[in-house]
Amino acid sequence: MTDETKDLQATTRFEPGPVEERLMAGWLGGHLFHAEPDPARRPYSIVIPPPNVTGKLHMGHALNDAVQDALTRYHRMLGDNACWLLGTDHAGIATQNVVEKQLRAQGRSKEDVGRDEFVKLVWAWREEYGGTIVEQMKRLGCACDYERERFTFDAAYVRAVVKVFVALHAKGYIYKDHYIVNWCPRCGTAISDLEVEYVDEAGHLYHVRYALAGGGSITIATTRPETMLGDTAVAVNPADERYRDIVGRIALLPLLGRELPVIADERVDPAFGTGALKITPAHDLTDFDIGRDHKLPTIQAIGPDGRITAEGGPYAGLDVETARERVIADLQAAGVLEKVEDYSHSVATCHRCGTHIEPLISLQWFMRMDELKAPATEAVRDGRVRFVPERWGRVYVDWMEKLRPWCISRQLWWGHQLPVWYCESDGCSETIVAEQEPTSCPRCGGARLRRDTDVLDTWFSSALWPFATWGWPDETADLAYFYPTNLLSTAREIIFLWVARMVMMGLEFVDDVPFREVYIHSVIQAPDGRRMSKSLGTGIDPVEMIDKYGADATRFGLLLMSSSQDVRFSEEKIAMGRNFANKLWNAGRLVLLAAEGAAPARSDGELVDRWITSRLARATTVVSEALEACDFSAAVDELYHFVWDEVCDWYLELVKARLYSDDPAVRAAAAGHAMFVLDGVVRLAHPFLPFVSEEIATHYGAAPLLDRPFAVTGAGDARPDDEAALARLQAAVQALRIYRAEQRVAPGQVLRAVFVADGDDRDADTLYGSFGDAFRALARIELAPAGGGVDGKSGGLEGESGGAAREPGAETVVLAPGGRFEIAAPDVDRGEERERLRSQVAKLEAEVARSEAKLANTSFVERAPQAVIDKERAKLAGYRADRDELAARLRSLS
Repeated sequence: MTDETKDLQATTRFEPGPVEERLMAGWLGGHLFHAEPDPARRPYSIVIPPPNVTGKLHMGHALNDAVQDALTRYHRMLGDNACWLLGTDHAGIATQNVVEKQLRAQGRSKEDVGRDEFVKLVWAWREEYGGTIVEQMKRLGCACDYERERFTFDAAYVRAVVKVFVALHAKGYIYKDHYIVNWCPRCGTAISDLEVEYVDEAGHLYHVRYALAGGGSITIATTRPETMLGDTAVAVNPADERYRDIVGRIALLPLLGRELPVIADERVDPAFGTGALKITPAHDLTDFDIGRDHKLPTIQAIGPDGRITAEGGPYAGLDVETARERVIADLQAAGVLEKVEDYSHSVATCHRCGTHIEPLISLQWFMRMDELKAPATEAVRDGRVRFVPERWGRVYVDWMEKLRPWCISRQLWWGHQLPVWYCESDGCSETIVAEQEPTSCPRCGGARLRRDTDVLDTWFSSALWPFATWGWPDETADLAYFYPTNLLSTAREIIFLWVARMVMMGLEFVDDVPFREVYIHSVIQAPDGRRMSKSLGTGIDPVEMIDKYGADATRFGLLLMSSSQDVRFSEEKIAMGRNFANKLWNAGRLVLLAAEGAAPARSDGELVDRWITSRLARATTVVSEALEACDFSAAVDELYHFVWDEVCDWYLELVKARLYSDDPAVRAAAAGHAMFVLDGVVRLAHPFLPFVSEEIATHYGAAPLLDRPFAVTGAGDARPDDEAALARLQAAVQALRIYRAEQRVAPGQVLRAVFVADGDDRDADTLYGSFGDAFRALARIELAPAGGGVDGKSGGLEGESGGAAREPGAETVVLAPGGRFEIAAPDVDRGEERERLRSQVAKLEAEVARSEAKLANTSFVERAPQAVIDKERAKLAGYRADRDELAARLRSLS
């Protein structure tokens, strides 16, 4: 016995930890995941949604990584030149916040160290901690091309970002303007509409009376009374009869006395509050648009620091919350606060830090979207980019049609600094946008140039990811071969932040879409249905699941959970994956130990071998079709049930006797085919459970499985007749198992039986007669030769199995396809047997009635094909015969 055989015999449970570490080290050392352009092979490429350099693996990452890895391994095994490109994003706000937090812990700020030194600190942090998530992906078994790892701050990537900015500016798509933006006072920067999170909060609606010059008043309703310090008008809907005579008059701002025109605008909702709206153009997007259309002045009452400006008079310098309290108190004292209502509303917050967003007018860089969105929308409409599920394509198109200019500048120190310089020479205010840093002003020749301190929105640089990672703007072999990529797998919340922008940029700069298919994976929620969150205490660390259950189990469970809808996390499904991996391992052990070094060798001489080959072919087709449709839950579900229910529960039990036969020829044929089946199973499992499948394959020289074809069978291997024959055997065994359970026969007790065929059904007689070993192993039935009768003695009896008193001499009948089993059962309780027979007779009576009604239906008889009618008549005859036989048996026991 070899050491390897001894190890196999000893390892009765699959222990994932050491196996995962060893196999991943071997894969990486062998450069197994690396791909280079090869014109002789079809490319298959995926670019990973780059996780933040600050990130750690969470459940969303783990699910998405399992999806991408399954597709990459599957296509590699199909023979494609598969490349899953890895990389991380510099994550401007998130990374800057992390380093600022470290500085605060030291009693310092970024201003204390200066911009250049701060950027060095960020780079140092990235070198020390930035690779965490990449190492965690290795723990999960991800087959990324780690040799191609990219970073959105690589020198080549920076060059691509600058080139795009300069090109879009030259076209007039990028411009600078005063516009209202979402401002985070905590982060000190503008953020895009898509980076704002709306949180439902219980607040109040304040009804405030504004006096009218010349007498009278108008009452407005607002949720933010402190912003009235920036009011420049009061607006009503022109169709609102209540205020028709007031339009054109002057209202007086309480507390400050500022004169405000009363204007009419259709954007005012008459049903909100009092129907009169205070207009604060500097602090509300709708108000900003109304203000521009009516040429109203803008007064910024809240500054970038979240405090009231000098425009707020006596409230200047107060933070927003304190100012609100003071304004409310003063309105009450002045007698103009008419009432306060409880009011729940949606409040804009920063998705990074949770601070309330302040809409502010700011001088920012914007990108006009009209010219870019039209071709990107058409690409989805005409099918060049396909969403799975399809409904997300409709969401994408609807959003694109409403697209506004994109604020692309951020007031941060960590990020792609704008390639913009300003001439500060006397009398010159030239703005220079260039790929290379200028040494002098092209207009006046002056050398006093100042670079814009703003950086680009992280999503601007990320929009270039599918082509900049392959070497653009250079015309590289990688770009020509791997672009467009085949599929993007991502979450729905970044369809607009990222997916749409990648499509726009790909079409603009590479003249092709960046990917052919976009798979929107489900969101994994906490078990109670809430979102997973560290702050809420609902987060579950996938690395903890890997430590507890193994990477294969974690991948399997997440893929089984996946759906076209959001799903709740289920640790039970991860545990199910562990049990499945262990089941697969032990099935492999059984075959490997029994085969004693035999190589996979297909054999079609035995019915069982032909049947399992046919079932393997069918399972391979189902799994392949599910993967092609991005239905990962269906794929792993089919794999699970095929391996557990068919390979382990039936095939291995049916083939055991031949594997241990005394006849060397029989044993060799059975071993070769069992190895063939095992080889097919581990290939089928590899995209989902790479570690346990690879570990099994190493024991018979098939590793690495990535270099093996995915399928060992083809469509021509389907054998419907053989499947039907084995289905009869399975039905017979199941019927016998049910009988044993109903009669509470002791598990170890072997009963004797003889099969009596119906009429001339010799096929069933031959089938069952050839599987005596199977009946003994699977149903604990000793099958006597056909026609031998029942001798009234049960073989292998070990005493009574308990329960009610038994009457000697009883025997029973169990129906099976093609006939019946007559079982010598001296310990059967006659009362229980009568009840069992009554139940079966009743079921057969129902089937007879159903079939008779169907055949009496003239519509069925006139329209159904003759073969269908004949089949139904044959079924009716069988039901009647079975009913009559069991009824006669029942009468004999009365």
